[in-house]
Amino acid sequence: MSTNLPATRPGFFRRLIPPTPMSRRLATQSMLFSTGEGAFNTGSAVFLTQVVGMSAARVGLALSITGVAEFLMAYPAGRLVDRFGPKRIWALTTWGRAACFVALPFVGSFGEYLLVGLLFALAASAGHSSYQSYVLDALPTEERIETQAYMYSALNVGFTLGAILGGITLAFNNLTVVRWTPLFAAALMTVTAWWISRLPQAPHDLRVASGEARERPPGPGPLRNRGWMLVTFFNGTLWTNQVLLNVVIPLWLVEVTDAPHVLLAWLFGTNTVLCIFLPAYTSKGVRNLRDAMRYVWISSSFFVASCLITMVTHSTAGLVTVLLVWLGHVTVTGAELFVSGASWSFQAELMDPRRRGEYQGVADVSRTLGSMWAPALYTFLAMSWGAQGWLVIAGIIVVATVAMGPSIRLAEGFAARNFPAEVEQEELATEPTRGPGPGPGSHELELS
Repeated sequence: MSTNLPATRPGFFRRLIPPTPMSRRLATQSMLFSTGEGAFNTGSAVFLTQVVGMSAARVGLALSITGVAEFLMAYPAGRLVDRFGPKRIWALTTWGRAACFVALPFVGSFGEYLLVGLLFALAASAGHSSYQSYVLDALPTEERIETQAYMYSALNVGFTLGAILGGITLAFNNLTVVRWTPLFAAALMTVTAWWISRLPQAPHDLRVASGEARERPPGPGPLRNRGWMLVTFFNGTLWTNQVLLNVVIPLWLVEVTDAPHVLLAWLFGTNTVLCIFLPAYTSKGVRNLRDAMRYVWISSSFFVASCLITMVTHSTAGLVTVLLVWLGHVTVTGAELFVSGASWSFQAELMDPRRRGEYQGVADVSRTLGSMWAPALYTFLAMSWGAQGWLVIAGIIVVATVAMGPSIRLAEGFAARNFPAEVEQEELATEPTRGPGPGPGSHELELS
């Protein structure tokens, strides 16, 4: 009996290992990708201002332009994913990221960086839609949410490793070292692209290879699915927990409280650790849309609690302030973890399986519309209105949560009327990494 105990009741660390070969391969990809991104992002401010020679204002302008471009490219990029297959576009955009990183050490002006940044934006738009489409298409229904939880954990592990490597680079205090750091990110992106090319073909990739997916599927698309657009809009609002996490609480700590600034490092470290170890646990309870809505309410409760806890620290002092600010950051991390599980369920249940790229593109647009206003508004409310501002922020989240219920029902009704029954693909992780036969462009990405 004792020999069976680990299998039936696995220990804490054993649960952190993805349970299937496919989930392990996808988690590995997430970690490779985020390690490369994190290594560059850690020193990107130094790279852009001291290596490229741009002013802070020009850096902000370039990032704003590329952000708008990524927003505008999201929907057409999603259409592209459906047309040519998620795996092919995912690998191609990752090769594109590698090429952009290779170009960065040779960038010497605002215009040159803007050109590379726009290519990054295109790769980001198509890459996000193709990655999400592939994961949902390639996995059986019962494995989708759990696997995405493991990928989320792996992503945070990679960003942490990348930040450490980037910090080591900055510690040399040598601009030549900083200039060539993007080549390390390029190398990891190249490995990531190769890794993606070795993944098995998803069902939609096979339909593209056989010519079945050349024509747009019949029936209404996501732009006519008001429920989906509302769900993703309000989901974007719920994800403004990241604005609280990364912008508002740190500014509040520095400007309003007497907490030492070094506490910021502890706050972000706590968030990273929790987002590495807990997603596999917090996602366990999501099996259907009803569970997802329950998770939305739990997430919102954590968000509101964070607002109320942080709000009172303007009048506390010393250790009490430190503990309350830390607790406010932990509760907003809880909001992040629970809305993650809900978001994965919405993607799995409310997207047309024939149009996942297009649906993801529409989701990226509406989610951005639901959140792009938050940094300016939340900062103004908290810093200018004080306690009343925090209550308004909490109220915004409550309204978004209440609106989620009818939005989900609207999207669910649309799905019941217009989506085909989805055919399960069993044992996909054990299939050969190549498709069954050559299709249009089938050799471009199989670069083994």
